[in-house]
Amino acid sequence: MRLPSLWSRQDIDPFRSLRREMEDAFRIFDTGLPTLSVGAKAPAINVAETVNAIEVTAELPGVEEKDIKVGLEGNRLTIAGEKKEESQSDEKEWHVEERSYGSFYRSMSLPFTPADGAVEAHLDKGVLHVTVKKPAEAASAAKTIEIQAGQPPKQS
Repeated sequence: MRLPSLWSRQDIDPFRSLRREMEDAFRIFDTGLPTLSVGAKAPAINVAETVNAIEVTAELPGVEEKDIKVGLEGNRLTIAGEKKEESQSDEKEWHVEERSYGSFYRSMSLPFTPADGAVEAHLDKGVLHVTVKKPAEAASAAKTIEIQAGQPPKQS
């Protein structure tokens, strides 16, 4: 014996209409507000690991060297700074002057605690290059495991 269905096949999800109403409410709320650009976005970073070091590059166009701080606390590497932009335009009878300021902060945990003097940072053409040398025990602990073809042997 088959039990009668409480919902038709079209309305299998009883919460569908409620979910639509909530999505519409959030969409209206989001589009009704002016967009504000507060602060600067976090810079894009790339992290690469080599045998002897971890290399971090961060894109910081328009940020001066004096406005960037690279820090190390234990095994936590931080890149922080402030971007300042000022522009001025005098055209015809218009005088426009704009200023924008924003700070950024990126932080990451390293798989080891670097030794003193093991971190170097260089800024070149808007790209920050940070190199963190691995301690000898971390560099020697890295091992490459050989991959063998076929099924693993059965254990008894």
